[in-house]
Amino acid sequence: MLISNQMTFSEENYLKTIYHLTSVSDADISTNAIAEKMETKASSVTDMLKKLSEKDLVNYVKYQGVSLTDKGKLAAKMIVRKHRLWECFLVEKLDFSWDEVHDIAEQLEHIKSEKLINKLDDFLGNPTEDPHGDPIPDANGRIIKVEKQLLSEFEKNQIGICVGVKDTSSDFLKYLDKQEIALGSQIEIIEKESFDSSFRIRVRNKEITISNKIASNLYIK
Repeated sequence: MLISNQMTFSEENYLKTIYHLTSVSDADISTNAIAEKMETKASSVTDMLKKLSEKDLVNYVKYQGVSLTDKGKLAAKMIVRKHRLWECFLVEKLDFSWDEVHDIAEQLEHIKSEKLINKLDDFLGNPTEDPHGDPIPDANGRIIKVEKQLLSEFEKNQIGICVGVKDTSSDFLKYLDKQEIALGSQIEIIEKESFDSSFRIRVRNKEITISNKIASNLYIK
């Protein structure tokens, strides 16, 4: 599993971005979509895709978009694995809050030692999800998927457990902390407003109103 040892930080970042984009769409990913996500120029993306294609990490045809090869998919999963394990370590062992860890993990995910990451995995008890509820690939790239749906899809009187967040931005996570909504929180739908699709919910024995935007970023099962 030494694929990532032959990649630069930049190549790893591109590979991870393509992986995340393909996880929400089955279609090939456009260079513009990658450029927008990475806040760079389309011409820079094209140059990088050529390099990744030469390394057999992506399938790239000009003007037709890009997809990951099996080799590229596995390499991307290993980067995601490192990122999410480091997030677990920072939250569980160093008492960071879940809104602080993403940027730090962005740096730590580039550490090359496979032995270190496997020992970190064992040290943490082989977690299957990160602090935001996202799945952690194992050492072979396998992912245990959790059945979940967005809170916005729930109806009145339904009850579920918060198992993840779609938006992992610091602002959103801080908002959830203020409302005392965390992974494992039981959420009961008291009312769903037909006018603006906002929700009246009960969480930790208190009732609060949340917008449809908030509900559209909370995963429940």
